[in-house]
Amino acid sequence: MDRNAPERADLVIRNARLIDGTGAPSMRGDLAVTGDRITAMGDLSRTRGAAEVDADGRAVSPGFIDSHTHDDRALLADPLMRCKISQGVTTVIAGNCGVSLAPLVTDRRPPPPLDLVAAEPGQFFADFRDYLGALDRDPPALNAICQVGHSSLRVGAMDSLDRPATAAEIRLMRGRLEKALEAGACGLSTGLFYRPANAAPTEEIVELARALAPAGAIHTTHMRDETDHVADSLEETFAIGKAAGVRVVISHHKCAGKQNFGRSRETLAMIGRARAEQPIGLDAYPYVAGSTVLDPERFMGASRVLITWSEAHPDAAGRDLADIAAEWGCDWAEAAARLRPAGAIYFMMDEADVRRILAYPHTMIGSDGLPHDTHPHPRLWGTFPRVLGHYVREVGLFSLEEAVRRMTGLTAGQFGLKDRGVLRPGAYADLVLFDPGRIADRSTFEQPMTPAAGIDLVMVNGRAVWRDGTATGERPGRAIRLQELARPSSAPA
Repeated sequence: MDRNAPERADLVIRNARLIDGTGAPSMRGDLAVTGDRITAMGDLSRTRGAAEVDADGRAVSPGFIDSHTHDDRALLADPLMRCKISQGVTTVIAGNCGVSLAPLVTDRRPPPPLDLVAAEPGQFFADFRDYLGALDRDPPALNAICQVGHSSLRVGAMDSLDRPATAAEIRLMRGRLEKALEAGACGLSTGLFYRPANAAPTEEIVELARALAPAGAIHTTHMRDETDHVADSLEETFAIGKAAGVRVVISHHKCAGKQNFGRSRETLAMIGRARAEQPIGLDAYPYVAGSTVLDPERFMGASRVLITWSEAHPDAAGRDLADIAAEWGCDWAEAAARLRPAGAIYFMMDEADVRRILAYPHTMIGSDGLPHDTHPHPRLWGTFPRVLGHYVREVGLFSLEEAVRRMTGLTAGQFGLKDRGVLRPGAYADLVLFDPGRIADRSTFEQPMTPAAGIDLVMVNGRAVWRDGTATGERPGRAIRLQELARPSSAPA
């Protein structure tokens, strides 16, 4: 019995398997919550809760932190965020792959991939402070920390994107970046693979990234290439981090295209060597298919392409590109051109590579889901339960405690989230109660928006947002500013 346990609490969860988010072995015990914080853990038989839940041996863990999302507009357009809270996510990292809603003023539809997040000019914000303020006034169900997108900066500062930025344009972008960091943006993301940023040389990114270290901010990157030139792209990523003196996260690490299957042995070894000299992180999603814009010139060695949305042919959503091309009597490239603007799922990875990357000790879990797709990739609704059900229980890739660490403590440490991603007295009560024997992703490529099984309760800042398969309607989420984060170290991670 804990002699320091409080006599009363708002909530006591009893008889739980407590998984603390550090990777340490789980323990049987109780957990008390008062207000937005965990107040005690252990034997709380003397503590009485205004509400009590008998976990009956089910697991209680920190709320999952989605390290890679495109939830920027969804946080405002669909603030209940069922796609995330239903799988236990309590905090999201937004503004990835060079795409953010701010700072950007435009009078026309933005180029892909910005249109995956917002297709209308009025959906963007000229000032990052205004964007975060909108989240404060109309809060979502979960917490968010948000980055500035390099492509968004380019679209707002340049008259032509198929060239390097001039010195004057870089100064303009850097000034806007620095202003956004002062407002609370947590870092800068790049999407050098995409056309709005593909012409940007390494030096352009370095000059912008030099604004990050003094502010204690981070740099995340959808690298220039994840197929044949993945090794070159890794070297560029390491060089940017070193030159700017900034912590770097490699987004959704993969080796795409059949000719690159197995190369994760090479890329993970490169990352390991780089980590000995500089702070490098990475995340991954647990699927062999990715999803992004539909590009007739870039199929990335995919064996199958599934359409997620099309403005020209809305009825194509959910259909295979091969079937559409056959129906139209043309090749994939022509069919894709006729479908655009559109999005797609690309089956382009090897399961052995996916498992090897997931098993790498420093890999965080990120969904990379696209919440505005008509027929989204199932990762939007299924990423975290898939890791816990399929890769832990069925495959045995790692222990339950280690899987939870990849989703909580590891990510909180990488992004500097204070008092989140861990179970301990004083930490925020971002919690998930789930059944390790029953948790499973139920979203599929055919039915992608099906909630997971086995998640019974999700709490954000001490308030229940998901209970017994239903959103409660509570919206206690917070827009977390850079100034609230722990300052990341520039030493090797």
